[in-house]
Amino acid sequence: MTRADDPGDELHDRVFLARVLEPGDEVAGRWLREVGVREVAGRLRGGGKPFAGVSVRRWGGLVGRAERADPGRDLEVAREAEVRFVCPGDAEWPGQLDDLGDARPVGLWVRGRPSLRMWALRSVGVVGARACTEYGAHVAATLASGLAERGWVVVSGGAYGIDGAAHRGALAAGGATVAVLACGVDRPYPRGHTQLITRIAEQGLVIGELPPGDHPTPSRFIVRNRVIAALTRGTVVVEAAHRSGSLATARAAQRLGRHTMGVPGPTTSGLSAGVHELLRGEAVLVTDAAEVVELVGDMGELAPDRRGPVLPRDLLAPGARRVLNALPGSRTAPLDEVARAAQTTDDDAVARLYELRALGYVERHGDGWKLTRQAMISVRGGRSRC
Repeated sequence: MTRADDPGDELHDRVFLARVLEPGDEVAGRWLREVGVREVAGRLRGGGKPFAGVSVRRWGGLVGRAERADPGRDLEVAREAEVRFVCPGDAEWPGQLDDLGDARPVGLWVRGRPSLRMWALRSVGVVGARACTEYGAHVAATLASGLAERGWVVVSGGAYGIDGAAHRGALAAGGATVAVLACGVDRPYPRGHTQLITRIAEQGLVIGELPPGDHPTPSRFIVRNRVIAALTRGTVVVEAAHRSGSLATARAAQRLGRHTMGVPGPTTSGLSAGVHELLRGEAVLVTDAAEVVELVGDMGELAPDRRGPVLPRDLLAPGARRVLNALPGSRTAPLDEVARAAQTTDDDAVARLYELRALGYVERHGDGWKLTRQAMISVRGGRSRC
């Protein structure tokens, strides 16, 4: 019996709970903290006595969900879609999500090759209105492109408007981007962004809390925003009306102690009114990627060194070592050259290069990549041993 098929295994229990509990349920999160995953899953499966803080009616609804849950099937569907389930405590789990406390995700479904933990080390959320203006779309795309060119990962929600512009801007720069969905990651939403989200999964990451096939609801979009806020070093709001859901992302970032930034717009535009409200509070005004990086790159212990921590080379995954070895020692190399030398695809090379960037081994220079000074001795030493 494999780990995923063992009913007593924590992975199996968390997949089960991801189907039964709603994302961001702090009451259920308290149960998990107080009695553990196995006890909560076992009591829901058996229809036992309700936990404190839940009505009999609500408990009955959860037990009814539990009766229909099939974690083995969810894992099978995920494997077929090349989706993995990442649990708190796993090597790929981004520790900053633990800052959410009892609202922390039970786990995350992840679609794409890169390591979520490594990419989240240098990431910025870019969010805003769905029905954005041309100005907003231009700013979001330019901002995301600039961040990608500086080696930062752009995180957004995959929606129409600002989200889509931010993702496209990062992709157009050959950079890294992550879409956090409010539905199953195997069924892109909105449908009009199927091609975009598929492209993000090929070059970057698509993640979400909801199990395969699950659908979005208005409340799920709101609670999804806390993941964007917690995952990233800071959140930039490009355009937002007074009642925009992207303001929830910014406020969650503020509660978590992350940087909150806003791009100003015309005072006559209702789509900038929410941003201006943020800027009258604790948010910082930014106008381009350089200003964002200046802010989020100087966050004390929360920010990596500009070149990132250098870890022992032998701890790298084989694929990352091949890409590192493919970089010439004395010059900048374009992506296609690195991919050919490493005998891999451009998309895989990009993913590996951003992992290496987070670890301090490489730097991005325009459209090319170059070894950092700290990495030279390690790489040369590794090659001499081959």
